[in-house]
Amino acid sequence: MLKDWKISTFNGVLIASYFIPSWITQAFQIAISPVHGLYSQPGNLAAAMFASDYLQLGGVAMMRFGWLLALAKFTVGAFFAVFLINALRTSTRVRGASDEALGIALFLGTVVSFTSMLLASKVGELHALRMHSTETLLLLSIGIVMMAESAKSEVQSEVRSEAMAGSSAVGRAAAQPIRSYPQTQPSAVS
Repeated sequence: MLKDWKISTFNGVLIASYFIPSWITQAFQIAISPVHGLYSQPGNLAAAMFASDYLQLGGVAMMRFGWLLALAKFTVGAFFAVFLINALRTSTRVRGASDEALGIALFLGTVVSFTSMLLASKVGELHALRMHSTETLLLLSIGIVMMAESAKSEVQSEVRSEAMAGSSAVGRAAAQPIRSYPQTQPSAVS
């Protein structure tokens, strides 16, 4: 069963099993109670502290900021869920149809996590800084593996097309009659 799995697909399934429960749970907590949801989770605490201390947002603005963060995290979780569903289906996994959803989830997740990491470093929240830097490195590493695998598959397809073109040229040469040319002896120079 695992013979047709690419490394990036396998890593994507593992990372989706982390991001789907954790980020969607955080997003639902923020959606239910925006201010309490922002301050209750360590993953949201740095962004909430930055918004309240540095941007000096009021109560309604903090609710809107919380909902925006929840929307971003829910979107990342949804794209990971779409990837996971497509990756578990053999026909879409073999064609590589789940790579688009994984790419979007990796990009959006990296943006959210990297921004949260910067905000955590600005407010001095060490636990959130460590968590967001770990998440950012996980997402970036899978993105790098995905790009390396796509480059490898492009090179392999070019080699196959060149081999097919070469074999058709050999076939055309074999179909043509062989002509013999008179051989001349090299002249000796004295």
